[in-house]
Amino acid sequence: MRRLRSAISAVGAAALTAGLSVQAHAADIVGQPVDGAVGLQPGYSSLKHEAIFFHNVILLPIITAITLFVLALLLVCIVRFNKRANPTPAKWSHNTTVEVLWTGLPVLILMFIAIFSFRLLFDYHTMPTPDLTVKATGYQWYWGYAYPDQKIDEYTSNVLPEADAKSRGEPYLLAADNALVVPVNKTVKVLVTGADVIHDFALPAFGLKTDAVPGRVNETWFKAEKTGIYYGQCDQLCGVNHAFMPIEIKVVTQPEFDAWVLSQHGTPTDGTAPAPAAAPAAPAAPASSSAPAAPQKVAMNAAVAQH
Repeated sequence: MRRLRSAISAVGAAALTAGLSVQAHAADIVGQPVDGAVGLQPGYSSLKHEAIFFHNVILLPIITAITLFVLALLLVCIVRFNKRANPTPAKWSHNTTVEVLWTGLPVLILMFIAIFSFRLLFDYHTMPTPDLTVKATGYQWYWGYAYPDQKIDEYTSNVLPEADAKSRGEPYLLAADNALVVPVNKTVKVLVTGADVIHDFALPAFGLKTDAVPGRVNETWFKAEKTGIYYGQCDQLCGVNHAFMPIEIKVVTQPEFDAWVLSQHGTPTDGTAPAPAAAPAAPAAPASSSAPAAPQKVAMNAAVAQH
């Protein structure tokens, strides 16, 4: 018995150590999934924090309590009302108290959940005044990003090839060749649409998940709390290459964002216009052709005067 207890304790300690190490490793990695991690991906925006609270504090305890309660009822029925323990079954078929309870309690539970659910839904649809607007268009099978405020035309964002992802140390099928660049601590309004079929703009760290429907523009928003690179994917089955539509959002400081806007020949939010390109100098006239021009003109005028 002592050996068994020691073995169980050792296994439990090893599992706890492994769990803590996985959690610590997950804390070091920002904006992407971690092997062996348990729970939702850490949030880096206010919407994701509220979604995590709703799941962990409201839904999970209620689901756990209901599951344990139903399990206890099943065990009671198995033990007390099997044929051996209860050879003569009761003749009654209705109980008013029980029927009122199993009708009223679920209604109260759902009303309690609805309070937090509607509050979260309203927060998603109550957007603060945006500091930046981005248009994300889903194509088969890549994303197109445009910045109307900064006058940056749409550029494409494709999946980063596996060899390039490994050389850069980025996750394959999550990294993109051209990221969506936004400033930190700024409210970003995202206009989402599709060009061919239904796609889905989803990024777990910011709590984003919005359908990209052809012919319709949906909108969502986020406010990144920390600089870094965050990864998401198209969450709507959109065809054979659905798995190759990553979403990479690069969160930078405001000066870095302004410098990136200038590199894209756009206009930063502070109104600084990109430096105009120098006009090419006009080619100089050949020296050999300019010298005889005057004698030729004089001779022509003399000939005209004689006539």
